[in-house]
Amino acid sequence: MDKENHSPRRYTSFKTDLGWVGMLVSSTGIVKLTLPQATEKAALVKLGFDHDALRVSFERLDEQVSRIREYFRGKPVDFGDQLDLSAGTEFQQIVWSICRSIPYGQTRSYGWIARRIGKPGASRAVGNALGKNPIPIIIPCHRVLTADGGIGGFSGGLSAKRRLLTLEGIRVTGSLQQ
Repeated sequence: MDKENHSPRRYTSFKTDLGWVGMLVSSTGIVKLTLPQATEKAALVKLGFDHDALRVSFERLDEQVSRIREYFRGKPVDFGDQLDLSAGTEFQQIVWSICRSIPYGQTRSYGWIARRIGKPGASRAVGNALGKNPIPIIIPCHRVLTADGGIGGFSGGLSAKRRLLTLEGIRVTGSLQQ
């Protein structure tokens, strides 16, 4: 349940061009989003929603679902959606907010984010925060690379990160090692 107004969270699943996606929302905004999965069941398992969450038809969340589907069709999308980042620490929320500002088709480094938050030596901590990103794509942590342009890490796996970067027309030229 939402802590603020005690309304239950809602969840849905929907098919995209790359697979099934699960989404959990609160009265504040999107709480969690899965990367595309092979099956609807896999997306719901990955979502790991609260047992008191209510399942809703994806049509009830049509605007968010439409934007996500467009993204997976390779279209640049402006995700102005409200997010509920209350599960993150203050540091994570700051990192996620800065990451969210990285434009479609562009990349930045972990160090770039660390410098933006005033902690230039915190690249590893930035990577750890991005590894806990509950809303990939909308918080585009796949657009964050290593200082030498390498792919870095990704909680969804390196092949998924490569696929997302390719979808956006981004070519990774540096080290492909994690």
